[in-house]
Amino acid sequence: MREATATSACRALLQRDLRLLWRRRGDALSPVLFALLVISLFPFALGPEPAILARIAPAVIWVALLLAGLLSLDTLFRGDLDDGSLEQLLLAPQPLALLVACKILVHWLSTALPLIVATPLFAALLGLPAAQLPVLLASLALGTPLLSLIGAVVVALTVGMRRSGMLLALLSLPLYVPVLIFGAGSVMAAAQGLPHQGALLLLGAGLALGAVLAPLAAAAALRIAMP
Repeated sequence: MREATATSACRALLQRDLRLLWRRRGDALSPVLFALLVISLFPFALGPEPAILARIAPAVIWVALLLAGLLSLDTLFRGDLDDGSLEQLLLAPQPLALLVACKILVHWLSTALPLIVATPLFAALLGLPAAQLPVLLASLALGTPLLSLIGAVVVALTVGMRRSGMLLALLSLPLYVPVLIFGAGSVMAAAQGLPHQGALLLLGAGLALGAVLAPLAAAAALRIAMP
């Protein structure tokens, strides 16, 4: 009975957040447009040399997607805090970590997934060789959920603060650096003909660990941050 109740609560929360996202579907395009603007500036800054653009393409795409996701990170719990839903989640009989995991899933679906879908376009703009695109997509599929999980913990710690955008960036970016290194590094290794599976396996291990621990840590941080 408890399992059925938790499943029903997760389903209701997912449906609610997805419905709200559909009403603000224009906001879901903002990360994609931001990433597109950032990526399109590099050919102007570095020149149209294909060899240079192809060499830096994995790092540029990863940095652009990381920053685009960071822009929308503050909205993870902000709307629930403003309308009082967050207090209801804290008082719900279901495990708070499970409900937080559902919200993280919606955040990834609304921010990272559209960026991953648009990645072939970004790669074409920078002249990334087609042989490296599957490795790039695999690294993004493993790395972007990990970024959302890490960011959720930081957002939970700062959710009670007003104008926490700069603090959120300062706390999140150092934690994002290892994901960025392994994500972009796997594509760079593949481009040089070196083994790249190790970096992808480390991203997968980090994702598995984060999927277990991050919702628990975010739930504990919410209980601490909320008065």
